[in-house]
Amino acid sequence: MRIVEASGLGLRTRRGWVYRDVDLSADAGELHAVTGPPGSGRTSLLLTLAGRFPHTEGELTRRGPAALGQVAGVHEPDPALTVAEHIQERLLLLGPVPRRRRLVPVATVRARRAYRRDAFAAAIAGAGLTDTPLDPHRYGRDLTPAERQVLGLVLASLSGPNLIVADDVDAGSDAAERDWIWAALNRLADHGYAVIASARAVQPGATAVEHRIGDPTLPTPALVAPRAGGDRHDTRETAA
Repeated sequence: MRIVEASGLGLRTRRGWVYRDVDLSADAGELHAVTGPPGSGRTSLLLTLAGRFPHTEGELTRRGPAALGQVAGVHEPDPALTVAEHIQERLLLLGPVPRRRRLVPVATVRARRAYRRDAFAAAIAGAGLTDTPLDPHRYGRDLTPAERQVLGLVLASLSGPNLIVADDVDAGSDAAERDWIWAALNRLADHGYAVIASARAVQPGATAVEHRIGDPTLPTPALVAPRAGGDRHDTRETAA
């Protein structure tokens, strides 16, 4: 099932192009990687694909809801909450799984129902990350960059989205941690989500469709914070 399709996608401001000429199609169960140097517009593109940021050129079609993983400065762990508290809070805010979301894994539904008993274990299972060495008692302020990324993926999966995006997944991590993160991204795709992650490069051995963006000859403006509630400029969505 095609979840997101971008054709000639671009964002231009008075300061120049943020990104341009992006063609990307992602199906359920696929992992895509947007790679490029810092300042190439990776974060802006991911936020656009998730419906949180505008575009000025091209067309974007997305089927069903999208969820953000870790996006620095936009969507990050609360330093005062533990990993388990993050999951419990998210489940309480989400409430029951809407019946119309047919792509929601059974394990995610069970996570919602089990939050009072063992929300952490149920959420990890729902994301397909049962071998994830996250400590439920660690506070957000103490998490490593890799742990923040994986917690973001778990939290994103709880809403039962069709699309999960995560930004700068290789930042601040060593080779072993990057292996762990890319394995987690692959397992989410194996669970039926369309997953799009940005990175400077795809980790060797990772299975991902790579989309290289960024032309060093073009001036690239700094990222502007997305509008509250997202901006779905020229974006069409259909029910899942």
